[in-house]
Amino acid sequence: MNNIMGGLYTVSEWVMRFAVINLLWLLFNLPIVFSTGNLLLAGGQGEMILFATMTAVFAPFVFFPATAAMFASARDWIIEYEGPSIFVSYVNYYKQNYKKSLLGGFIITGLWVILIVDFIFLKDFSMILAFVFIVFGLILYVITMNFFSVNAHYDMKLRGLLKNAFFITVGSPVLLFAVLFSGIVLLYASIKGPLFLLLFFSGSLIAFLSFSAFYRLYLRLLS
Repeated sequence: MNNIMGGLYTVSEWVMRFAVINLLWLLFNLPIVFSTGNLLLAGGQGEMILFATMTAVFAPFVFFPATAAMFASARDWIIEYEGPSIFVSYVNYYKQNYKKSLLGGFIITGLWVILIVDFIFLKDFSMILAFVFIVFGLILYVITMNFFSVNAHYDMKLRGLLKNAFFITVGSPVLLFAVLFSGIVLLYASIKGPLFLLLFFSGSLIAFLSFSAFYRLYLRLLS
């Protein structure tokens, strides 16, 4: 009975962690939630361009610092670091990483904008070209996730973070496919599944699994 109760307590603790961090992440991302929601509901091209532009502008200021704090919190759980409360830890990481995340966000968001705009205008020109852009998009997604993981685990300058995120992505196919597969599955489940997945678990689970894959690579390189 004690083992069962202990197991239930552990499960409930992890569920609470994921839910609280995900809600905090959404709260700190409210401008992105607003612009993205309106983008998905936009009825015309003008509205789509407006809300897509708003999302791109908000991303470095809002999405990147909030997501960096979420990855740092997930790192604490994985390495079993006992810090202050979830809320206090998240806010502290948000403030500590804000400037670096903002600057990294400008660069990575710029790459995403260039990629998406090129895809929209060139996808009808060639199927092969469209496929190439999709492949680059998938790789850029993993680089973005690895940027957050490297930022959460290492104290280094922005140039080093971006360089390391790029090299561990292209240099480790196992890490690339692990981050990509887990992200696609969770994003699909969040969009197609019940709303509570999106509200309580989508972002935090992606952060946890992405950092877990990165941390396994880190430990293997150390051994």
